[in-house]
Amino acid sequence: MNYSETIHLAADYMKGRLGALKPVVGIVLGSGLGKLAYEIQNPVEISYKDIPGFPVSTAIGHKGNFIVGELSGKTVIAMQGRIHYYEGYGMNLVTLPIRVMKVLGIQYLFVSNAAGGTNLNYRVGDLMIIRDHINLLPNPLIGPNLDDFGPRFPDMTRPYDPSLIRMAEKIAAEKGIALQRGVYVACTGPCYETPAEYRYFRHIGADAVGMSTTSEVIVARHSGIPVFGMSVITDVAHATDDDDYVTDGEAIVKAADAAADKMTVIFKEIIARL
Repeated sequence: MNYSETIHLAADYMKGRLGALKPVVGIVLGSGLGKLAYEIQNPVEISYKDIPGFPVSTAIGHKGNFIVGELSGKTVIAMQGRIHYYEGYGMNLVTLPIRVMKVLGIQYLFVSNAAGGTNLNYRVGDLMIIRDHINLLPNPLIGPNLDDFGPRFPDMTRPYDPSLIRMAEKIAAEKGIALQRGVYVACTGPCYETPAEYRYFRHIGADAVGMSTTSEVIVARHSGIPVFGMSVITDVAHATDDDDYVTDGEAIVKAADAAADKMTVIFKEIIARL
């Protein structure tokens, strides 16, 4: 079975489960950020393990379900956990959920992640709008182009939609939510960054670092889907100067969970205004 057939087989299974539901917005929920899925009304839950040809999420804080239902007056499909390259999956499988959501008809993609703050002004719990990214993962478009989805050489001048960013900033100002705005860099993981790597990422222009997101965004933009992205800063570079500091995965998930309510407010308000 070729990749296009895999995409459509998975999409056909999803359509069979969803019936008349037609999602307009796709949402990818990162580590510790899955609680937004509980805001979805009349949810239909589909486990990744039940979808033909679909990878299974193994990362901490990733439940591995699609949740489809109503949020802010729109039909949405939320990924309660994503697929990572470091789990051993190739890029075709890492980005398969985005391709499937495209076939299901999404018109917007919202992505979120837990990230380390390389910007020395960032603090744990900050929310950062992703205005641009640096992709240090293998590009998911390498290989034969899927002409039915997009062009061989897609434009990435504005990977994150400026109008959605402006809307988020307006909403945050109305709600009294402080936001950062910066560049996200994605590396392979699964180990957390060394202090020298933090310095390197800062010097090449990154404000936050993680192990996901950019591949999904590239595939969405290849298909012409506008993207809004947000990082929750769950650990910070300057903390590594402490000789006793250890980056802890459980603590990162807890920090993301603590900030998820503010992110949920912003996502819901943007979706309501689309």
